Amino acid sequence: MMVDLADIRAATEGLPRSYEVLVRDRIKFRVGQIVYLAVAPDELSMGVGFPKEERDAAIAAEPDKFFRPIPSDERFRWIQVHLDAIDTTELRELVLDAWQMCVPKKVAAEYLATHER
Repeated sequence: MMVDLADIRAATEGLPRSYEVLVRDRIKFRVGQIVYLAVAPDELSMGVGFPKEERDAAIAAEPDKFFRPIPSDERFRWIQVHLDAIDTTELRELVLDAWQMCVPKKVAAEYLATHER
């Protein structure tokens, strides 16, 4: 079953300093001004914060799941994900990893100490 926007909202709900915005008809999740997750307008894929140095390996290992961001976003720590290729458990892991890249380590540690991954 494909992950959908409701699943994404559930995975981001309660993350400290995280909030949802609508920018040019795209739903995005931010910490401050940093976008850590953006849903495609057709809601079939999402972009998510991801270590740039691991991006090529992830795409090569799972090309049905991951794909490259648009060229202007390649300079960022970012990867695209097909929502029909992941389940809610993997969604939660991707969301938490992306969110942790944006918040202070102390904030992430306090949250993870009281919530299961």
